[in-house]
Amino acid sequence: MNDILKIIMARDPGEKEFHQAVKEVMETVEPVLDRYPDYKRSAILERLVEPERIILFRVPWVADDGSVRVNRGYRIEMNSAIGPYKGGLRFHPSVNLGILKFLAFEQVFKNALTTLPMGGGKGGADFDPKGKSDDEVMRFCQAFMLELARHIGPHTDVPAGDIGVGAREIGFLFGMYKKIRNEFTGVLTGKGLGWGGSLVRPEATGYGNVYFASEMLATRDETLSGKICLVSGSGNVAQFTVEKLIDLEAKVVTLSDSSGFIHDTDGIDRDKLAFVKRLKNIKRGRIREYVEKYPKASYIPADAALNHNPLWAIPADCAFPSATQNEINGVDAGHLIQNGVKLVSEGANMPSTPEAITVFLNHKLLYAPGKASNAGGVAVSGLEMSQNSMGIGWPREEVDSRLRSIMKSIHHTCLDAAAEHGAPGNYMAGANIAGFVKVVNAMLDQGLV
Repeated sequence: MNDILKIIMARDPGEKEFHQAVKEVMETVEPVLDRYPDYKRSAILERLVEPERIILFRVPWVADDGSVRVNRGYRIEMNSAIGPYKGGLRFHPSVNLGILKFLAFEQVFKNALTTLPMGGGKGGADFDPKGKSDDEVMRFCQAFMLELARHIGPHTDVPAGDIGVGAREIGFLFGMYKKIRNEFTGVLTGKGLGWGGSLVRPEATGYGNVYFASEMLATRDETLSGKICLVSGSGNVAQFTVEKLIDLEAKVVTLSDSSGFIHDTDGIDRDKLAFVKRLKNIKRGRIREYVEKYPKASYIPADAALNHNPLWAIPADCAFPSATQNEINGVDAGHLIQNGVKLVSEGANMPSTPEAITVFLNHKLLYAPGKASNAGGVAVSGLEMSQNSMGIGWPREEVDSRLRSIMKSIHHTCLDAAAEHGAPGNYMAGANIAGFVKVVNAMLDQGLV
């Protein structure tokens, strides 16, 4: 495995997030490789870490002032062994090949854990929707889809949203795809309810994360009721994580964005959450405006000079990192332990560094990796695909029930796989092993392709 990592790092230098994701999986699946020598003989690891296809293209578009702008677009089609490629599109200035490869690699295992027939992919562009008018976002989305349309389809590759790609962007992308292909089909998920979307899809990642956390606590005969919770981020995942935590009588005291975070010791209730939703989804404002509306709360600006994030030093019972990758480092993990946190459930993709994960595992925290705990979003995307193919729409209660059932199944799958391979209670090992075995067995069944 060390040889494979060296090859990857030499072949793909600078892709540190991808290297990190691959290393984490390789370290945890070693017992499986020892048990099944056919995997080594078939070079399964070498095949698994190499995308089946990488699509990179330019996206020229016209700004409101008439100037021509050019961005870079991507689609990483990582693995289709168990179904069509499935994974979000991210529009953010930080988007590059390494980040998208890490996200696509993680998506392969996450999708396998849902039990639904979906392969793994990811894509996006280094375009920043912040500060852009609706017309500029529309023109960019249309230009982006002009190229992407030739590579996707309901039985080939089904993108969804991610950071920077919400309901507005999905609508513009779908409209252009429909015009280009002259067909109305379920090629994107996260669509509007009036044109093929599924109930509970916007809520699914946040809700699913909380459902997974509830299952973890149940193994210790505890519930979320009365627990003080830290939530980072203030976008879709964070908002609906807070909403479900409120439903289960937990107390959420933080939210954040790239500018800093708010700390509300009174707790974020439904009215305050409604304000955050209007602020972030409609006004597209900054989280610091929360304290203008609720002056009893405090706002702490981000400080890049610090070696930690003060948000994770606030006393609490549970933490739900829901912003972005590597937002919790080893120092932050130490602060979480010192201040009473007993559960960390990841809403974002790979928000904890390897050093942080080591701290969590050494202290026997209930730690859920994102590929398990945030799989609710792609699970309901899969349910949306099923509804589209059948031409029906399930009621909210049915979709939510199916989501909760899927998260419960993922939880049991992770625990069973971890115990079977000598790591009882280790959700990270269980998630990696269970997803790995399902995908590689399908790859072996289908031959050397």
